[in-house]
Amino acid sequence: MDINSIMQQAREMQEKMAKVQNELASKTVTGSAGGGMVTVQATGKGEILSISIEDEVIDRSEKELLQDLVAGAVNDALRKARELAKSEMGGLAGGLQIPGLTNMF
Repeated sequence: MDINSIMQQAREMQEKMAKVQNELASKTVTGSAGGGMVTVQATGKGEILSISIEDEVIDRSEKELLQDLVAGAVNDALRKARELAKSEMGGLAGGLQIPGLTNMF
């Protein structure tokens, strides 16, 4: 394999990665906690779009519980965003374990 062929493959992979990253920004995942009492929507790139809290959870005496539920829902949404990104990006390397790429998300 010559260097020009390797460089061309690298450029193609870079273009594909940019395309997948743009697609991830337009996809959404939903995380939840407390049996759906708190839900969080995030993009596939891990940006939080919205947080929804059911009325029955809003009680000043339950502030710590609400905080825990929000943190849990955010973490669930971000975990799902990482899984989506890993799934989408995984096909680019053709199964190769490229340092930095496989742990990027």
